[in-house]
Amino acid sequence: MKICFIGLGSIGKMHLINLTKIMRQLQEDMEVHAFRNTNRRLDANVEQLIDKEIYLEENLHDDYDIAFITNPTFLHFHSIKLMATKANHLFIEKPIFEDCHYRIEELGLTENGVYHVAAPLRFTKVIEKLIELLAGEKIYSIRAICSSYLPEWRPRSDYRKSYSAKQSEGGGVALDLIHEWDYLTYLFGFPKEVYYLSGKYSHLDIDSDDLSVYLAVYPDKLLELHLDYFGKYKQRKIEVITKERRIVGDFLHHAITWSNGKKHVQIDGLKNDMYVAEMEYFLKNVWTNNTSGNNVDYAYEVLKLALGGEK
Repeated sequence: MKICFIGLGSIGKMHLINLTKIMRQLQEDMEVHAFRNTNRRLDANVEQLIDKEIYLEENLHDDYDIAFITNPTFLHFHSIKLMATKANHLFIEKPIFEDCHYRIEELGLTENGVYHVAAPLRFTKVIEKLIELLAGEKIYSIRAICSSYLPEWRPRSDYRKSYSAKQSEGGGVALDLIHEWDYLTYLFGFPKEVYYLSGKYSHLDIDSDDLSVYLAVYPDKLLELHLDYFGKYKQRKIEVITKERRIVGDFLHHAITWSNGKKHVQIDGLKNDMYVAEMEYFLKNVWTNNTSGNNVDYAYEVLKLALGGEK
């Protein structure tokens, strides 16, 4: 397979390493190109996985099997449109765009292509167990939270220089933490309406929103979602209150608790497991030509929801 990575930041490197591991296990050959905007040397363990580095668009090839769009969000539209003519299938890092002012039909996507937008939380054992536990339950309400401290996200970098800190580059919790809305719609579908408040409230030296709060209305339940960049106590949880019990899924500690804390299941696994599982899912869809469950259209609807129902 001939593969091109558009951008090789931390997330791109992780996907490349996982992809290489899977392809070696399957004894599948691949040639990897990296389209970069800098000639700064890559880490040795990543550099050895790349066959060709490219710095000009006109030097990109026209016969890639897969392209990975892993550059900053505000560059996605151009990159997707560019690679739709050069690659059969695309893996696009989340969120798909930085706002909702684009037209999907202008991307030039084909009916035969597999276009997957990253949704790794769907591939956790926590979500798998939640689906099992919620089957047949009468759900009254849902509370979800993702709270963490932005300066600790990338310890080797100045958080103020990251895309997360810059509204113009697609930063802000509503976009950075869009995985929450992805898994929530995956579990419960899209709400009828959503109330959304967002802004910059903390001491952090950024111009992007560091707090977003949502209240989503379904025909038979309400959903509350809290996202922030300033939480010193790191949390990524969902709490579902049903007619019979309370179910809590903890993504950071890989655990599920239910029946008012009387039952607790610790799920074995590492953070990278969900990314590997997602990569295997994407490759299977490519090889069988199946549509992704998080295709471009679905991801765009999730983006609209994350931005408060923006049209």
